[in-house]
Amino acid sequence: MRHSLYLLFAILALTGCSKDDTQPESTELAYYRAAQSAMRSGNYNDAVETLQLLEARFPFGRYAEQAQLEIIFAYYRSVQPEAARSAADRFIRLHPQHPNVDYAHYLRGLASFDEDRGLFAALLSTDPTKRDPGAARDSFSDFALLLQKFPNSKYAPDAQKKMKYLKNLLAESEIDVARYYIFRGAYVAAANRGRYVFENFQGTTAVPDALAIMVESYQLLELNELADQALEVLASNFPEHESLDANGNFVKRRSVKSSGRSWINIISFGFLG
Repeated sequence: MRHSLYLLFAILALTGCSKDDTQPESTELAYYRAAQSAMRSGNYNDAVETLQLLEARFPFGRYAEQAQLEIIFAYYRSVQPEAARSAADRFIRLHPQHPNVDYAHYLRGLASFDEDRGLFAALLSTDPTKRDPGAARDSFSDFALLLQKFPNSKYAPDAQKKMKYLKNLLAESEIDVARYYIFRGAYVAAANRGRYVFENFQGTTAVPDALAIMVESYQLLELNELADQALEVLASNFPEHESLDANGNFVKRRSVKSSGRSWINIISFGFLG
């Protein structure tokens, strides 16, 4: 109710300033200005409502197209990632040749990039295989599409930076799963995860860990030839890796060293978990 009253007073104030406030374009402009005012004030939920009203009342008006673009940003800033992605999809579908369609692609990627899946949900999950990196994958794909379609976009440099971060994040997620598999005794699955990271995430900080996991898993499976091959690559390219001693020998260890304490036990100082 408070949001609706705010919108009503804002629109009435803006329309009341004009002598021709009965003209449709003037009323549409009032809605648009009210939405702009709400966004400048950080009232993004109000901006969403105003932009929705603008398009509903003036679907073919002068500001309808711009409202469809700006509502993506308003959804994003009001922490409604699904709505932001849907609005971006709609704008891209309806206006593929729009001069600012690259912005819609960029905002779609941002919505997934910043999606909050809950800090405590992540900490409470002691099984990495149950964690969903879907938002990170979606964001990476969105930014990749932006670079493919609009390599000269002003949003391209930031998209590239975020893709590098996301690639490392996704690789580390795979490593976490591989370590968990070793801890559970699923050595074949761990080796496969390590090889997947090595083959698909070159250039990330997770590659040496992937090789170490391959060495450890193959040794535990008594596949010594494969273990030696992985060790040779690891020692040649990452001689300072923590899994190697001063002579380049692999230090046999379990990839997940369990202290018997869960994340919730650690962050609650032993009172929980």
